[in-house]
Amino acid sequence: MNINQYKITIFDTTMRDGELTPGITMNLAQKIEIAKLLESIKVDIIEVGYPGFN
Repeated sequence: MNINQYKITIFDTTMRDGELTPGITMNLAQKIEIAKLLESIKVDIIEVGYPGFN
């Protein structure tokens, strides 16, 4: 078995789950900052929420 043949995909739901938490809101600048941080640590998929929810 060669460990290099496997790829781990990181799927993050921080923004989606955060906005679904009662009392938690994020403005556009905060969402962009979080997205950039997740990108910097090589997160593969960033789920941002449901269109039109907020």
